[in-house]
Amino acid sequence: MRELLMASAFGASALTDAFNVAFRIPNLFRRLFAEGAFSQAFVPVLAATKAKEGEEATRLVIERVAAVLSLALLVTCVAGVLGAPWLVWGMASGLQQNPQGYDAAVVMTRWMFPYIAFMSLVALSAGVLNTWKRFAVPAATPVLLNVAMIAAAVVGAPWLAKQGIEPIFAMAGGVMLGGCLQLAVQVPALKALGLLPRLRWGPAALKAAWNDPATRNITTLMLPALLGVSVAQISLLINTQIASHLQPGSVSWLSYADRLMEFPTAMLGVALGVVLMPQLAAARASGDEQKYSAMLDWGLRLVVLLAAPCAVALLCLAHPLVAVLYHYGAFTARDVDQTALALMGWGVGLVGVIAIKVLAPGYYARQDIKTPVRIAVVVLVITQILNALLVPHLAHAALSLSIGLGATINALWLLIGLMRRRSYLPSPGWGVFVLQVSVASALLVVFLWWVSRALDWTALQAQPWQRIGLLAAVLLGSAVIYLGAARATGLRWMRYVRR
Repeated sequence: MRELLMASAFGASALTDAFNVAFRIPNLFRRLFAEGAFSQAFVPVLAATKAKEGEEATRLVIERVAAVLSLALLVTCVAGVLGAPWLVWGMASGLQQNPQGYDAAVVMTRWMFPYIAFMSLVALSAGVLNTWKRFAVPAATPVLLNVAMIAAAVVGAPWLAKQGIEPIFAMAGGVMLGGCLQLAVQVPALKALGLLPRLRWGPAALKAAWNDPATRNITTLMLPALLGVSVAQISLLINTQIASHLQPGSVSWLSYADRLMEFPTAMLGVALGVVLMPQLAAARASGDEQKYSAMLDWGLRLVVLLAAPCAVALLCLAHPLVAVLYHYGAFTARDVDQTALALMGWGVGLVGVIAIKVLAPGYYARQDIKTPVRIAVVVLVITQILNALLVPHLAHAALSLSIGLGATINALWLLIGLMRRRSYLPSPGWGVFVLQVSVASALLVVFLWWVSRALDWTALQAQPWQRIGLLAAVLLGSAVIYLGAARATGLRWMRYVRR
């Protein structure tokens, strides 16, 4: 709904490119401080402390880490607001071709940069709640950002337009409101567990927090994790730079396609990673290698079972999906075609993108962050080589395709590494399982390929409810075909849910 309203209200233009660039800048730093390097280092240490030293020692670790993190975030936010022009230039210098878009990106970056502080503290709260197996609040929290941005598009943008102010600025306000709301809902959840940290910034308290062995351990683990996350963000930065030098709208087409890729990635990959990380770390801390391997096996089978049909849908149903979700108001038929091309690129590597979310925690739980970093550095080089070869021919679509292919290589490399060190021992039956999924996916390809070409989905813009109903019927039919075919081959997929 959020992206539909954005597409309808603002389309794909130089100003929407400006917003997407400005929004990516705090999100880039968020990957460093929040669910990226910080979470990768914080959650395993927290889980190990809880398993070995008990809850009282863990509470002290939470308070001390929160004090150090909050001070670092304050300094970072001040620097980010002051350095916004340089950040925008570093992210997308091509925006300078349109001075209005470049200036708008600088203003919105300054407004939205403090968002990283909210989200980093939310990540700390989520790590604590997930370690205590309280998954509901962290899982529901992102909805509040969407609600705030929807309100900004529906209420804020028209109001700014009446005041003679560029409506796209309302979206920056929506992002900040969403950040405030997301942090606010963590407070009662932490308070109920008696885990709400008290921030102490006095010299003695900060010195004690910094000298705490757990804090030092997290910092030590964050250094290679920062490099690993930075590699992914460098790839995003390079791709945004390349897109900003292509035709206007390229950054927005990629952003709209990314949202459709992120839907199955979040619903499956991120969800599995969040649940598996603290439990893998606890299994590792207690020396239960059999449980550790079995949990990875379960997660990977679930990835293959559910990510394969999603990948097929992004490849074969890209045009109908984009048309139904975005083709309204300012979003033109040409925008549909260009976004669909970018989406198909993601379809090629979707299984790899999602598998990484399960495989990487297998390393983080063992407090081995260096190995995924080394792999990520090599994959970054491969991705940019693919960009150099493909962008001249496929333009913006090459950028999603190259990342998808790179993610597939990354996932295979992580998998082989876990198997070589015998941390992960695949359970019997994988060959038959992959064959069963392949047969079901092949039938789904035939169905979706036919559906995509049997109707002119763009021409149905005048009948939006009919188009939505048709897509809903297609998705329901796809589920029946895929799961029915899998069951017919003997794959008892319900056992993965029950287990």
